This record gives sequence, structure tokens and C-alpha cells, in this order.
Amino acid sequence: MYVFLMAPPSGGQEGAILNFVFLGALFLVFYFFIIRPQSQKQKKVEKMISELKKGDKIVTTGGIIAHIQSIEDKSVLAEVDSGVKVRFTKASIVDVNPAKKES
Repeated sequence: MYVFLMAPPSGGQEGAILNFVFLGALFLVFYFFIIRPQSQKQKKVEKMISELKKGDKIVTTGGIIAHIQSIEDKSVLAEVDSGVKVRFTKASIVDVNPAKKES
């Protein structure tokens, strides 16, 4: 059996450091372009939902637009059309905008 002894390649440490720098830069790109914007959007939606009040216009994940009639702990009763009321969970609300006009 032959054992070959080889010297480590020259510049081995620089290559390892360069890999760590590349991974760090990759993480920063993911953070600033994916993680941070999504986190800010989620905080904005949570704030809007916590400030719900009767009469606000909401949009659900299914695209239903309605006016809030009453608010409970985890759900809201909303009027979709005159006399048509539907109960939604607060988690299904994606937009709250009381300033929107009827279309």
C-alpha cells in the first residue's frame, strides 16, 4: 500500500475565507430582498387587523370585499351585500381600507 504525502494547496486559507464571505453576502441578499420585506408586510397587516372597527371595508384572501358589522376575538361578521352577512376569521383578512369608495 502506498501513502502519498502531499502538501496542502497554497492559498488554502484565503479560499476558505472567501467562501465564508460569499455565504455571508448571500445571506444578506436573502435578508434584504426576501425576509425583511415579508416581515414588514406581515407587521403591517397585523397592525391593520388589530385596529379593525365596525364599518371598515375589508378584503379577504378569497377576494371578497365586505363591510364589518361586528368584531369578535378571532372572527368578524361582515356584510357582503345588503342583507348578506358572512363570518370570516381575522386571519383571512388581507386588506383593511376604510377610505375605499364603493365600486
